[in-house]
Parts: sequence; C-alpha cells; structure tokens
Amino acid sequence: MKRSDYRRTVGLLLAAGLSMSAVACGSGDDTKPQAQGSASGAAQVSITVACQPAKSAPKERQAWDDDVAAFQKAHPGVTVKSTDQQPCFDPKTFGPKLAGGQMETVFVVPVTNYADVIGKGQALDITSYTGEIKNWNDLRQDVRDLVTKDGKVYGVPNVHYSVGLVYNRALFTKAGLDPNTPPKTWAEVREAAKKIAALGGGVIGYGEYSGGNTGGWHFNQALYGRGGDMVSADGKTAAFNSPEGKAVLQFLKDLRWVDKSTGAKLFNAWEPLMQAMGSGKVGMMLGAPDVVTDVVNKFKGAATDYGITGFPEAKASLSGGEAFFVNPKATPEQVKAGLAWVDFRFNTVDKGRFDFARGKSLGNPVGVPDNDVYGASATGKALQESRKASATLPVENYQPYVDASATIPPKMEPPHAQELYAILDVAMSAVLSREDANVDQLLADAETKANAMLASKG
Repeated sequence: MKRSDYRRTVGLLLAAGLSMSAVACGSGDDTKPQAQGSASGAAQVSITVACQPAKSAPKERQAWDDDVAAFQKAHPGVTVKSTDQQPCFDPKTFGPKLAGGQMETVFVVPVTNYADVIGKGQALDITSYTGEIKNWNDLRQDVRDLVTKDGKVYGVPNVHYSVGLVYNRALFTKAGLDPNTPPKTWAEVREAAKKIAALGGGVIGYGEYSGGNTGGWHFNQALYGRGGDMVSADGKTAAFNSPEGKAVLQFLKDLRWVDKSTGAKLFNAWEPLMQAMGSGKVGMMLGAPDVVTDVVNKFKGAATDYGITGFPEAKASLSGGEAFFVNPKATPEQVKAGLAWVDFRFNTVDKGRFDFARGKSLGNPVGVPDNDVYGASATGKALQESRKASATLPVENYQPYVDASATIPPKMEPPHAQELYAILDVAMSAVLSREDANVDQLLADAETKANAMLASKG
C-alpha cells in the first residue's frame, strides 16, 4: 500500500466532517451477543467501533459520539463501544492481527489487500447480508466486483478513487490556456506544459516523481492509463517492458530534454512535489482528488487555483480505496449490527461521513469529489448535490474529473507493488536526470530485476 492509503482515508473523511475512518469491531468480551433482552424486548448485541477521533479534535469527536448515540437510538438492543485506535489501518500490525484471529468484527481493508484477505478465508461471505446496506444496488458494479469472488460478496466498498490530472488554473490563464478546457490527450498535455514552463520564474509545466517508490507508483499510473500492465496475468513475470511502458518513459524524457517543461529538480518523495504545487510553481501532475485537499490544507495553495480533469486518453485507472470486511467469527447478530453501523455512518446521504453541512460547520474543506463509490446512481447524484450545497471549495473546478472518472475502468495495484515501484524508480529518475538515458535498456534492466524479485516471492 502507498503512503497515501492511510493519509487518503483521513483526508477523505475530514472533508465530510470526520476525523478517521471508522471500523465496527467485536473483539474480546464483545464477540458474543448478550443473551438477555432489553426493556423494549430487543435482543442485546455489543459491537466495538474503532477509530474514534482523538481528544485533540474535540469537534470531530463530538460528531462521532453524536452519531453513536443516534445509531443506538435507532437500533434498540445494540451497544456501540468506541475505542481510540490511531491510525485506523496500520500496515505493520494488520497482517499479524488478522493472522492471529484478533481482527475486529467489521474491519477496514485497503484495496491492495482484498484478494489476499479473501483468498485466505479471513473474511466472511456476506452475500446474504447485503440488504443491510440500503443503497447496496447503487454502489458502482465495477467497485462491487472488486470485493466479489466466485459470485460471493465479501465486503462493502467504502472508499474508491481513480487517478486524474490535477492542474493549476491560474497558471493556465497566465499561459494563455483556457482553464475550463483542460487537456484530454497526452499531446495536449505536452503543449500545455511547454506554454506554462515558458512563463519562467521557476514555474514548471509538468511535475513528476522520481524516487522514494513514488516514481514507480506514478509509472504504474501512467502505464495503466495507456492500457499497459505491470505484471503478467498470473503475477509471476513483469509485463511493463512493453510499447505502453516505453511510451511512459519517452514522454517524460521528451518533456524534460526536448521541451524543458519539467524543470531540472528531481522530486524524490511525495512532499516536495506537493510543496511545489502548493506554491503555485507546477502546472500539472497526475493525482487523485485528495491532492487538491492536501495542497490547500497542508501546503497553503489557494483553493480557487486548482482543478482536476480526467486522465488523458485513459484505458484504465490505477484505483485505490477501501472496503469493510467482516470477521468470519462474527455471530449473525453481530454481522447485522456491524453492517447496520456501516450503512448508517458511511452509506447514508446527509448522515455520518456524508453530513457535509456538519463538515462545513466544523470548518473542514467540503467540495472535492474524493469518493465515487456510488458513481452516477441516484445515491451518487444525491451525494453530489448535498456536497455542492455545503461546499467550501469550488466544485465546478472538479466537474471534468467527475464526468471522466465515471467511465474509466478501475484497476488495482499489482502484487508486490512496493518492490516493483522501487525498481522502476531507477528508470523514472534516469529519464529525468540524464539526457542520454536509454529507454529500452532501462526497461530491460528493470524487467530483469522485477522477474527475479517475483520469482523469489514464489
């Protein structure tokens, strides 16, 4: 999983007025429902909900507590116990926790881990429980397909995003470009980058990563967009030494050495390029919508300066996100209670994370289309209207992305993604730092290393 998966989850939910992704869970004494009935005659069941916002975020914590109270009132007999657990998803502890049978009743899994969790039998088949999610049929089918295996459903998609082209509308205007008609092809991207770079003053037309695994990560984004693959269908050999892979590197090499539109500085990690974008020095870069949120919130960019459009000539898009999975040890009562909580807080218009009015009142940024699990369905349209009504950011700047992303097939990261990204950092760095870099040789060398790594993984 990339650095952004946990950070992205935080950013997405802050935009809706929350602080962390929530996980309904039932460990320890809460794994068994209480037998006695309540005063109202309802059967008792207890679930534990992780990721309560920290005390240092009192407004978000209060919003969480209010949601718990509202949920319990609407579901007599269900007790929700909140626990502080930051971060909600920790890649260092996730595997051991799952393997050791200590996972919560309902837990978050990033898209990169879906296949592994399902394949190992560590998630419950919830096909017969999907009715607990009232808007289940409005969830995008291609996103539901990601949590489905052999016709059985194992998760509830919670977050989904695809890559687009983030651009600086102010620089477009200064360069004589129309910010309302952003590039749709790579040729148009190249021409726009040249005009923006010609502004001078340290401005670059197109920003790209070259190290810290971010170079290989963006190589993967561009490769998928052009219709290529990182690995073979069986995951055993590299597949990126292809016409599509060569096109990715050659495009960057031409921007760097022919057009002089990328600048000479190498961005070897996530933060430096984001800082440059936030300071108004980068015309375009690949990225998901949370780039705008981070540029504005963390790197002090002007909100009105940034727009997002669809990935140029996209055949597919590297997609990220997460889903709620259910522990196979959960009782039927806990399954229903846990999924009811997921539905209440994560899948209902104007409630929980989709309470955009509350988010606005808390001072959080609202408006970025950072979660398209519902696409253009009735629920999706209702969410768009609700987000727009409470927006604190210019939603019209993001409409090209919304329109385009709904039609682009999602594609998950390859197996052993981080190892592959580290290998391809070398090629990305080379074409951006050496004018004599040989694209064919770089890909051949990377292919050899990748094949050896994949073979060692079995």
